[in-house]
Amino acid sequence: MDAVEVTAPAGQVQRPRAEVRYTDELARLGAADEAARPPGWALSVQAARRFIVGDEKLGVSRKFVGDPSLIDRALITLATSRGLMLVGEPGTAKSLLSELLAAAVSGDSTLTIQGGAATTEDQIRYSWNYALLVSEGPSTRSLVPAPLLRGMAEGRTVRFEEITRCPLEVQDCLLSPLSDRVLAIPELTGPESMVFARDGFNIIATANTRDRGVNDMSSALKRRFNFETVFPIADLATEMALVEEEATQLLRRSGVTAVPTRGLTEVLVTAFRELRAGETSRGDSMDRLSAVMSTAEAVSVAHAVGLRGWFLRGEPGTAEDLVACLAGTAAKDSPEDLAKLRRYLSQQITWRSGPHWTALHNARHHLPG
Repeated sequence: MDAVEVTAPAGQVQRPRAEVRYTDELARLGAADEAARPPGWALSVQAARRFIVGDEKLGVSRKFVGDPSLIDRALITLATSRGLMLVGEPGTAKSLLSELLAAAVSGDSTLTIQGGAATTEDQIRYSWNYALLVSEGPSTRSLVPAPLLRGMAEGRTVRFEEITRCPLEVQDCLLSPLSDRVLAIPELTGPESMVFARDGFNIIATANTRDRGVNDMSSALKRRFNFETVFPIADLATEMALVEEEATQLLRRSGVTAVPTRGLTEVLVTAFRELRAGETSRGDSMDRLSAVMSTAEAVSVAHAVGLRGWFLRGEPGTAEDLVACLAGTAAKDSPEDLAKLRRYLSQQITWRSGPHWTALHNARHHLPG
């Protein structure tokens, strides 16, 4: 069997990390950055803020749609000795914001721990090369650093995704690094048995407030974080523009030259917002789906609609494609959600106008069941 190629040219990577996607922007911000920087930071707080919220004069794009004051509070937290906890419903771009913050502060967003039921302390702190451990005993040569140890030793930001999916006792291995800024390695002796955090080290954690299978955090660990809530996008036009932009970029990377139909995108985003809120735009109550109808899910559906239309028929997606792709989003948690979605599609034509809403109503028979 041929050897697996671990690295790939940047153009072949499905999702390059933030510091690779925005290398030129980071370079421009760094060259123009004359403000004071917190110890160990790659950029000043002002430049890091501009990297995320955008700066037209320097040609820096806006990357996060949300309250700019949230960015200010997050950056100041990272300049302190307290960790940053981003909480909110799934699909509100917590992970994206975590990645952007790490790229701006440390120039590297890859020191990432993915939380889950099977996550162990070894994957967070350090493990051992057991062949060397048996032959030579514990030493720095046989030590295999994990993201937390590397972040502390190198003075970089560590990202902990979905921290509440880890068991409580695994989460609590962060207590000493966050409070005392030190990580003990009891298997070693002498100065090497303690790793002291360098300037620039901190932790950004994310946690969903809605998903199943999550664990509570201990009070001791909560006290070592500043909590910031990331809310869904409040404005329809802003959310629609974001879905359109993100879906277009994904379609281009997938080899699709057709752009999403604007009217169909408006129908998609409106439907997601109403199904998420359980209320129509004119104030009528309706069934709320148990599935997560987030902006991220809307982008995924818009991408799938474009792929379906292009690769099956060589055209932009249609209302029939949208209904078929909506079914896969709505049916994740409960069979009842499909019935709710069918009722929603049946009722909208009674008071909405426009060819895309009519087509969506007529295409409801494409729902399974």
